[in-house]
Amino acid sequence: MGRVQANKAHKTRFSSKSSRNIHRTSLKDKGRIAKSDGNVGKGARAARIQHNKMVREQKRAALLKERRAMSGSSSPPRVIVLFGLSASADLDSLAKDLLRLLSAEDAGVVPSTVSSPEYKMRVTVLKAPHGDLTACMEMAKVADLIGFVASASSLCEDTSSYYIDSFGNQCLSVFRSIGLPSTVVFMRDLPLDMKKRQEFKKMCISSLTPEFPEDCRFYLADTKDELHKFMWLFKGQRVSAPHWRNQRPYLMAQKVDIVNDDQNPGKSTLLLTGYLRARSLSVNQLVHVSGVGDFQLTKIEVIKDPLPLNARKDHGAMDFDEVHEVEVIKSLDPNPMKQEALLVENVPDPLAGEQTWPTEEEMAEAERAHEQKKLKKRSLPRGTSEYQAAWIVDDSDVEDSESDGDGDDDNGMVLDEEENGIASREGHNGLYYDDDQASLNLRDSEEETEVDSMIMDGDNLTKEQIKDELKKIKEAHAEDEEFPDEVDTPLDVPARRRFAKYRGLKSFRTSSWDPKESLPPEYARIFAFDNFKRTQKHVLANALDVEQADRDDCVPAGTYVRLHVREVPTGVATGLCDLVKTLPIVSCGLLQHESKMSVLHFSIKKHDSYSAPVKSKEELIFHVGFRQFVARYCDSS
Repeated sequence: MGRVQANKAHKTRFSSKSSRNIHRTSLKDKGRIAKSDGNVGKGARAARIQHNKMVREQKRAALLKERRAMSGSSSPPRVIVLFGLSASADLDSLAKDLLRLLSAEDAGVVPSTVSSPEYKMRVTVLKAPHGDLTACMEMAKVADLIGFVASASSLCEDTSSYYIDSFGNQCLSVFRSIGLPSTVVFMRDLPLDMKKRQEFKKMCISSLTPEFPEDCRFYLADTKDELHKFMWLFKGQRVSAPHWRNQRPYLMAQKVDIVNDDQNPGKSTLLLTGYLRARSLSVNQLVHVSGVGDFQLTKIEVIKDPLPLNARKDHGAMDFDEVHEVEVIKSLDPNPMKQEALLVENVPDPLAGEQTWPTEEEMAEAERAHEQKKLKKRSLPRGTSEYQAAWIVDDSDVEDSESDGDGDDDNGMVLDEEENGIASREGHNGLYYDDDQASLNLRDSEEETEVDSMIMDGDNLTKEQIKDELKKIKEAHAEDEEFPDEVDTPLDVPARRRFAKYRGLKSFRTSSWDPKESLPPEYARIFAFDNFKRTQKHVLANALDVEQADRDDCVPAGTYVRLHVREVPTGVATGLCDLVKTLPIVSCGLLQHESKMSVLHFSIKKHDSYSAPVKSKEELIFHVGFRQFVARYCDSS
């Protein structure tokens, strides 16, 4: 039997971390020895494990709920937008092949929205018109999946990629800025020879991979089997969307109608019919119609789904324009006490004067300064009233400092006004004027300019003198242009009188002033936030509570509804009825405070292909989520 090795224990003060506190005394009881906190450490570890487990379960439940919402029977149709990377890409044939694959085999004219019991999903296929940037942007905002179509037979020599033309590059940059959803690339028009087919496929993938995100997949889309493979993978794919779209409910209108309003001439009620997406919508909530503005709702009607997922094969596809009989399941009316007001601009009170009204501390400080000023004795001319004395700046401090240098104590004494009225009048006769004369001199000094002082009497001037005077005036203007912020101090008028209407600062770096002081009255119509981050967090938390709560005034996502939008201009509503055939009309619910006007700060960056200068106060179209507006921006640099 071998000898067991026994190692010598390491000489350390503490044998373990838990024994460090044994020698310490408790803070509550100095006389008692503190016990080890070993059990506390074990409990913290168990609590940490339990917390991590709970977080994993919540994420798993949220992912399962999202998958059920996207692929269940109550989910809205998925929107696939086909975008051609070049003008030669044939979108019509690809869209027709996809819709025929999803619909019945014997279907004739297939609409844009179909229901497929085989794939257990509903799909809407939209074709982005090549050359129309606005239509492509609006379709990209509502797309669950953007399918970029590349034609292998077309080569574009003027761009970095052989399969993307200049308009395709422009749209790609715009899509990245507004937020790309899930993306795929369809490769079409490949040769039938297998060897050449593989070569073209590798060439296309290597050329297009740097232009798209890492998770973008490439699919062959020439045959029915290749499209079947794509649809089967797309069925279980978790689609991603921009964060701004997931935070608000929105509806892509399948049908637009108008109801004239007899009480308000020139106004009408706009009816938008479609599937509600992303979040639940409250009837008391404001909505924004893309390209039109913000409005209130008069009613929300829950309509029977015209395209259920478990429909018969002969009803697997339906054109929404042909649906005349609408079955209303439920109708929601707004509550006037809870409905959010359509408030865009603030209504300022002209008598409030909140920007220049002094605070209580400033009033108290002014009273103390006034009392101290009363106690201080000053040398004033005889007959000067209190009102006149308030406008006279006291220079006794400067005189006292000059008199201190003589060393005579009698010269530094301040005498009463009654005893030295005559002496003070004589001493200050050259410094102070009467009220009328002082105002006249002040007015003359303000109106006098350098150009006026240079101009002489023109009656006795020769041509050489006139040329010299003009030369002096031009030199003075050149100096003003070189130093526009500098003003010469006049020699005949004191600076405190010449610049009496200006307010002096001791230091531009350390002096403080109110940034809202002396603002134009129109600025009071803008809403301001004390803490924007805190307000944003509070608003998003309230929206999440509304989403999780089962409220009677809300319609859940995935429901087929009809929105009654209130007081829309009749001309605009008529234009939307014609525009819905070529462009998606989107209506989104607004969060709290989103309808109010405020100051926005943008970081504008020019595209590499744009070389023209962007001037300040130039009219630009801003796209912020579903909202778009025209504004003249003010450049800060």
